[in-house]
Amino acid sequence: MEQVAARFDGTEDFTLGIEEEFQLLDPATLELTPRFEELQQKAQARLGNSVRGELIASEIEICTGISNSAAEAEADLLDKRRQLFASAAELELTLGATGTHPFADWQDQRIIDTPHYRLIDRELRYCAWRNVTFGMHTHVGIRGRERMIAVFNAMRGYLPHLLALSANSPFSEGRYTFLHSARSQLFTKFFPRCGIPGPFHGWDEYAGLVETLFATNCISEPTEIWWSIRPHPLMGTLEVRICDCQGDVRDTMAVAALTLAMVAQLAADYDEGRRLPVLTTHEVEENFWRAIRHGLDGRLVDFNTRRELPAGDAIREIIDYSTGAQEQLGLGRHMAQVENLLKNGNGALRQIRAYEASGDITAAFREAVSRTQAMAGEDTGASNTDI
Repeated sequence: MEQVAARFDGTEDFTLGIEEEFQLLDPATLELTPRFEELQQKAQARLGNSVRGELIASEIEICTGISNSAAEAEADLLDKRRQLFASAAELELTLGATGTHPFADWQDQRIIDTPHYRLIDRELRYCAWRNVTFGMHTHVGIRGRERMIAVFNAMRGYLPHLLALSANSPFSEGRYTFLHSARSQLFTKFFPRCGIPGPFHGWDEYAGLVETLFATNCISEPTEIWWSIRPHPLMGTLEVRICDCQGDVRDTMAVAALTLAMVAQLAADYDEGRRLPVLTTHEVEENFWRAIRHGLDGRLVDFNTRRELPAGDAIREIIDYSTGAQEQLGLGRHMAQVENLLKNGNGALRQIRAYEASGDITAAFREAVSRTQAMAGEDTGASNTDI
């Protein structure tokens, strides 16, 4: 942990990295298709180690590099999506990007054969088998171990806002769940060391917990801590893991940019000696449930003023709060996309509307997949508010 502390003390502020987890689909039926190894081999010629496995053989992940700006991250993400989608097309595969597959049976899935996932399979068994979920993770660089912990503690309170914005999984196992993020419910209830972590009284308490988990054989590597936000000990980043995968790359960038803006604004307040707001885990979990259940259609609680706000208004409050960081980091276009999502609906609402119009989950999913395919090579700099 001393090496990890040194990594955080030496990391560069407000770099950005994004991970996206995609579904491997049969183009005709849209069933999950366990062909990860084929696609990885095909895509590695274009993407190298940026394409990775993620538990099941019907899933593949791409990772951007460490970017110094949102514009750089966006260009990297677009290029990697194009290369991955081109590789999939050559194998006659289609890629989907919703937080859950709407009608897959978890019993039909195969866990990939790597040392890490063999360990996960052996240790978690049924809990791992049930995890047919697809998320996006945002990494933000933040210098200084104590500063990072202070921002970590405060960012916990805004995780439900980010989930409500990114919710994209109303269907699971052939049913309309009436949740906006079934992925969050499934993943956090099945995996250990998951969900909303408690706040820490400084770096030493966090480091002591990690050391204890290793010493008592609770974990064998640091990534077995699957909290919805975590310090990433190998990268020296604050990793936000609560969001559903996004079909539209503009939505991915909107969610990532708001995450970056909040981290940067909280860090600026910390630097100026302001006290950062830290909610209890009970308070965060109440809003976490509301975001899972109702997404942007729901209400979030402002525990400081003891009032409910429509989710969109609560998100607009954190947009307003982080205006200074947005301007400093050049995030204006991405904030406009956040507003588009609030005004016109996110992935969950699009899927729900399609289902209510047709009464057919497969038809709603096909529309979402088609949108993802259409966005694979689109120039996101274009003005487009048809969300």
